[in-house]
Amino acid sequence: YSFTFDKVFGPDSRQEHVFEEIAALVQSALDGFRVCIFAYGQTGSGKTYTMSGPSERPRTGPGPSELEAQGRGMIPRAVEMIFREKVALEQRGWVYTIRVSFLEIYNEVLRDLLADSPQDSRKLEIKHVDTGGPRIATVTNLQVLQVETETEVAALLERARVARATASTANNLLSSRSHSVFTLIVKGRHAATAQECEGALNLIDLAGSERLQTGTGQLHVTGTTVPNAAAEGERLRETQSINKSLSSLCDVISSLANKEQHVPFRNSKLTYLLQPCLGGDCKTLMFVNCSPAKLHYQETLCSLRFASKVSSVELRRRPAD
Repeated sequence: YSFTFDKVFGPDSRQEHVFEEIAALVQSALDGFRVCIFAYGQTGSGKTYTMSGPSERPRTGPGPSELEAQGRGMIPRAVEMIFREKVALEQRGWVYTIRVSFLEIYNEVLRDLLADSPQDSRKLEIKHVDTGGPRIATVTNLQVLQVETETEVAALLERARVARATASTANNLLSSRSHSVFTLIVKGRHAATAQECEGALNLIDLAGSERLQTGTGQLHVTGTTVPNAAAEGERLRETQSINKSLSSLCDVISSLANKEQHVPFRNSKLTYLLQPCLGGDCKTLMFVNCSPAKLHYQETLCSLRFASKVSSVELRRRPAD
């Protein structure tokens, strides 16, 4: 098999080198563009590490260790860059407002990872709103919080991590079976010229893409064994939901590239949420995380084929209405 990609990072690649590849896209959000950065691959291949960094923070010492700092993922590095560039642009007369949200999608149900209480049962629904400019997607009852410092965002990311980890314990490794979407909205206005711009940076950790393999009365998925029929049925529903969602994402990107009249955004919650960001002025990048283990050969091959299909698509800017 032969595959061609824009960049390949080996096992020894550092997070800072990976971030260098997306830094220009982060800058684009400050410049008023909508940006989507996805991480795709089977469970355990490193998607969450790529996007967020180490799954657990050490509890000793006042701050992160050097090793932990080096392992920081794309989300904290993007936040750091946004606030650093914000300071520089403010010296040139710009004033910025920054807001963040963090949600996950599990079995086509949305959950707010920044909710005040993990027991918050308010239903989240996606709405598309006309603002006189590009359409935007809003989510009812979703916390969208204005932030002033990088430290504030770090605290919110930790809140989301804890919320997701708590749910994982109760719901069969939920973090690997759900999509997470961290959104950072940047709105700028130049004090002297009154020029305005608004961009959005979406950093998306997609659910594990592995297939189900059954036949022994147990269900095996990436090293996890589910020993009873009820749990097996639940995992089957999870995987069907994930595969439908990931397939819908690929279908949407292909439809946009082919300039088809109908684009199936409504086929999944993920694509409907990201509809305003997929196409038009949006800039999109996908990380594909692959396991080097021979055991996962088939899953890696499926991931590479999916990535090859996505990389062949070029999203073109569509004329304004």
